[in-house]
Amino acid sequence: MTKEERFAFGKNWQSFLAELDEDRIEQAVFSLQQLLGLQTLEGKRFMDLGCGSGLFSLAAQRLGAEVISIDYDTFSVACSEELRDRFGSKSPKWNIKQGSVLDPVLMQSLGCADVVYSWGVLHHTGAMDKAIVNAAERTKPSGLFCMAIYNDQGGGSRRWLRIKKIYNAIPSWLRFFWVLAVAGIYECKFALARLVRFRNPMPFRDWQAKRKDRGMSAWHDWVDWIGGLPFEVAKPELIVVPLRQRGFVLENMKTVGSGWGCNEYVFSKSQD
Repeated sequence: MTKEERFAFGKNWQSFLAELDEDRIEQAVFSLQQLLGLQTLEGKRFMDLGCGSGLFSLAAQRLGAEVISIDYDTFSVACSEELRDRFGSKSPKWNIKQGSVLDPVLMQSLGCADVVYSWGVLHHTGAMDKAIVNAAERTKPSGLFCMAIYNDQGGGSRRWLRIKKIYNAIPSWLRFFWVLAVAGIYECKFALARLVRFRNPMPFRDWQAKRKDRGMSAWHDWVDWIGGLPFEVAKPELIVVPLRQRGFVLENMKTVGSGWGCNEYVFSKSQD
């Protein structure tokens, strides 16, 4: 894949960092507690594969974990380091590295973790199945493997792939307008659907809800979604069955049905 075909995830995260505040961080901490079913991560090792902004590495640190953060994108690494300096504790138990989940030497050097977390990342590697296996292998026995993977919509996913390729092919100064156009079309569809259900059609309430959903930003999510290449998708059974064969137990799953977005998975690794 050429440089032009790979979305600048880190630059988008650097823009998001300007909006980050304690309220968003608290939402991230709460959502991580809810996802893991744990109130604290004291004494546990948390591996964030594709750490992006570093927000959930920070959340894990605030819950008491020893944290190792990895990202392929050098801008994401810099963003995570800045976030750690601004909002993290002075504890040395948060290590940030540049590297790829597809690099077997790097992955082996990381050791294993009680929680391996890769949220909306492994489908952007260009080799999703290999990335999932490499990430899963870093999970300790009785540990948790948590990830979110784009849902396979069939024709819908192929349309989104074309949208993403257009974003990455056009001049950088046009990309803002492409995001505005595509997001505007979908936001209008969402507004019409709300109006039909006799709800307030304006998007502001839903955009505010996004802030409370893992502390994220609706605009930066749109940029990530419209530009994000590489791009792969999978139906839930193509995620669950291979991991079961590797000794993982599905503890929790949240799917989007036939819609677009990510299916979310939490697996535990058997002790055998």
